[in-house]
Amino acid sequence: MSYKYCAFSLIFSSILFSCKTEIQEDPLLFSSEDFEISLWAESPMFFNPTNMDVDAKGRIWVTEAVNYRNYNNDSASFLHHPKGDRVMILEDTDQDGVADSSKVFIQDPDLVSPLGIAVIGNRVFVSCAPHLLIYTDENGDDVPDKKEIFLTGFGGKDHDHSLHSVLAGPDGKLYFNTGNAGPHHVTDKSGWNLRSGSLYTGGSPYNTSNNGSQISDDGKVYVGGLALKINPDGTGLEVLAHNFRNSYEVFVDSRGDLWQNDNDDQVVTCRVSWIPEGGNAGYFSADGTRTWQAEQRPGQEIFRAHWHQDDPGVMPAGDKSGAGSPTGMMRYEGDAFGKYFRGTLMSADAGRNAIFSYQPRIEKSGYDLGPRDILFSSINDDDEGYVWNDTSFQNQKSKWFRPSDLVTGTDGAIYIADWYDPVVGGHQMKDTVATGKIYRIVPKNKKLTNPILDYKSDKGLVEVLKNPAVNVRFTAFEKLKTKGESAIPLIEPLLADENPFIRSRAIYLLAQLGDQGLHKATKLLDSDDEMTRIEALRAIKTTGNLASLPTDKLLADPSPFVKREYATVLLDLPWEDRKLAFESLLKDFNPSDPWYLEALGKLAEGHEREAFAISQKAFAISSEGQWPNELEALAWRIPSEDAVPALKKRLESEELDDKTRDYVLTSLAFIPEKNAAEAMYSLSSNPDSTLAEMAMYWLSFRQGNDWKEFLDWKKIGVDPEKSKKLAEMMAKKGLILEEKMALNDRKNQAKAMAIDPVGGQMLMEMITSNKLPEDLRATVEENIRNNPELGVRVQAGNYFGSKGNEENYSNEHVASLTSDALRGEIAFTKYCTTCHTANGVGKDIGPDLSQIKTKYDQTTLLDAIINPNGGIVFGFEPWLVKMKSGESYYGFIQGETKESLIIKDLSGKRTTLEVEEIAEKKQEKKSIMPDPTSLGMTPQELADISAFLLRMH
Repeated sequence: MSYKYCAFSLIFSSILFSCKTEIQEDPLLFSSEDFEISLWAESPMFFNPTNMDVDAKGRIWVTEAVNYRNYNNDSASFLHHPKGDRVMILEDTDQDGVADSSKVFIQDPDLVSPLGIAVIGNRVFVSCAPHLLIYTDENGDDVPDKKEIFLTGFGGKDHDHSLHSVLAGPDGKLYFNTGNAGPHHVTDKSGWNLRSGSLYTGGSPYNTSNNGSQISDDGKVYVGGLALKINPDGTGLEVLAHNFRNSYEVFVDSRGDLWQNDNDDQVVTCRVSWIPEGGNAGYFSADGTRTWQAEQRPGQEIFRAHWHQDDPGVMPAGDKSGAGSPTGMMRYEGDAFGKYFRGTLMSADAGRNAIFSYQPRIEKSGYDLGPRDILFSSINDDDEGYVWNDTSFQNQKSKWFRPSDLVTGTDGAIYIADWYDPVVGGHQMKDTVATGKIYRIVPKNKKLTNPILDYKSDKGLVEVLKNPAVNVRFTAFEKLKTKGESAIPLIEPLLADENPFIRSRAIYLLAQLGDQGLHKATKLLDSDDEMTRIEALRAIKTTGNLASLPTDKLLADPSPFVKREYATVLLDLPWEDRKLAFESLLKDFNPSDPWYLEALGKLAEGHEREAFAISQKAFAISSEGQWPNELEALAWRIPSEDAVPALKKRLESEELDDKTRDYVLTSLAFIPEKNAAEAMYSLSSNPDSTLAEMAMYWLSFRQGNDWKEFLDWKKIGVDPEKSKKLAEMMAKKGLILEEKMALNDRKNQAKAMAIDPVGGQMLMEMITSNKLPEDLRATVEENIRNNPELGVRVQAGNYFGSKGNEENYSNEHVASLTSDALRGEIAFTKYCTTCHTANGVGKDIGPDLSQIKTKYDQTTLLDAIINPNGGIVFGFEPWLVKMKSGESYYGFIQGETKESLIIKDLSGKRTTLEVEEIAEKKQEKKSIMPDPTSLGMTPQELADISAFLLRMH
């Protein structure tokens, strides 16, 4: 169908942003005059866009999510497609900068909120867990002639944390990713099995069973979200990195670098990262059995704890982008905006109503993203950035702009998909008509048109290979590759192209053009240009011709990036070969280079004792006991039992500052050996109370995992007072169930239990199991609200309800009250800091609210407070765990193995429970957050609190 409407321009503010190049140190300032934004398409041409791609004709393909979360949102008031969600094709037929044609490519019952699309030749890949589907249009009539399941077994059906889009890489492979809503049990076309999971469940009625410590056919344990690649024929599935939360889209650029953004459990710790091959992104514990909350150390900053940045074996998190809901990723490789914009990395953030930009450059053996800029936004945030005023936002909030994806067209323009909804995340939507928009960004006063791409002639194929649209280039790559060595004269001139990304594509293709092409690619390892050597190494590696790589030359390369990259080639070799490389790579080791340190750690895996001995020989401890920085870092990353005596001696020296002491303690704590556990136990009795306290923390933490079998934990951790209290409350429980006992006596016993922390837990277990006698219900209800345990009080509020006048707490009424932010700060301290933090004040039980204003306006914030059960934040689903002893625990499950379970209660206390002692565990449907009436909060106080949070700096 076609849809005609009046196009309009979006007006920038006059704020400037900086854009740096690889070769220029000084920032170049671009004014708002350099860009022009227009509305390219909007509903009803399509609805609720989740992802986009571009085809050879320059058309935009869109996956829709109209049937988004039917279990939450399907009602007569929401737009619904009973025949399934759709893939739409949009086109600007007259090239006037506005789409005028819209058609349905496919509508399929198997499509339930698909999250990814890739148009590669006549094959259309659609990502919709549990399947990665291919629709093939064999005759080019925009109607699929064949449907097949390319891969299946991905977790996260109808879930945001599931399978995302496919992208064609410069090496001829297909790249894609999936979120942490596992388990993922996927078999490729050659029979290789991926098995990945974690303790994460929830978010949808389908995501009910999951667990960590699953082993894939390569013998490795992968957890959480995954970055993957595969051959176009479905063979060769490979995990490139793992342990994301929900990276919405992994982008592979022409250099072979992977870029991602990732969402968080809090509202302050989203990130944008470069992904090194084999990277552990650090969301869960390494085996997926514990959450970051379970592993947060005393005093550890949330961002570092959230992404395990103080743990060995974890990649650097990258830029802390703060509050938000990251979505699409893209690196711009075209020439339309000038050479200084070329290479700009862009991250869409639906929660922040913005597109962030970065100018990455090599730093040591990894990447520095550089400063974060707001490239485009619909609101004037605290950060400086371009702001537009969309006239269609009249009578609506500017926060309705929810960018879900961005893509480069064949014309070099940038296209941004807008989900356009007042909320984002939590499996919710509020826009009942499923509005969607696509914006087009072009250089000011420059007309861009889609070129006619020629796939039949040699010259045409070379031009297609130069096109900035990623997936459009892939067919040209494959056709040129089939020509073998005869294509070398066509490709070699591209090695001198002014655009470095075109040079990159030429290097990758050259390596696959027969023996002569491989030889020419190998010669590029002699280049004076660091990036050329990196790309040549990667290009040769992807061919599998590792024997052609000059080992000595690469190990002596002046670039730490090249040497770290070469280390990834060696990981599957026998130890004797890795050992020689390990010794060589130590010569130029910079302990402040985290990517290089991680490469050394991976080389040492399985042979830590010998690797640490080599390290000690290269970087010896002085006769005065001084540790070289290099050895300190290597002892932290390489967990050797032979390092234990020296680490213990150093900790006992009384000469370490707090930071160094914590670092060395961490080194000891990550050695999974008995002598490490014994050394930590010895340190727990050290005269230095701070050291003893931290050692006891590590003992407590390791009790349920790496050191479980090494010490007599009952001797170390028995709490006699708790055992006594449990026995007392068990006796009272028996009395209140004794029917022959006088009612008043039973009420007295029930009252005593209701105001006791352990007794209150038992009563709540009885209530949820319908075992509390009805004649005691009023007594319990009256007294349990005064229980000293917050978790008990919250549960009581959920089950007994509240006594407030609900009409006074309507969103409309509260929003109409005159509010005061100063009064709100006082009220926030009174009611909220027990669980929440704002500007560093409060507890980190629930999400940090310091930047909540960047995600919510007043309406959505009030709705979240007044109706806390409407959208429970991922990671904060409450659980009730009942023990065989009669005790119960209420809180967040933060770690789970076959042997033990970690639960964090509402005071922040973590308890490790033996699985064999658990009678039952179930996820509660209600939020831990009480409604305002349960807290005794007045409507005026609620209005004041919202003012404080929305105006807070």
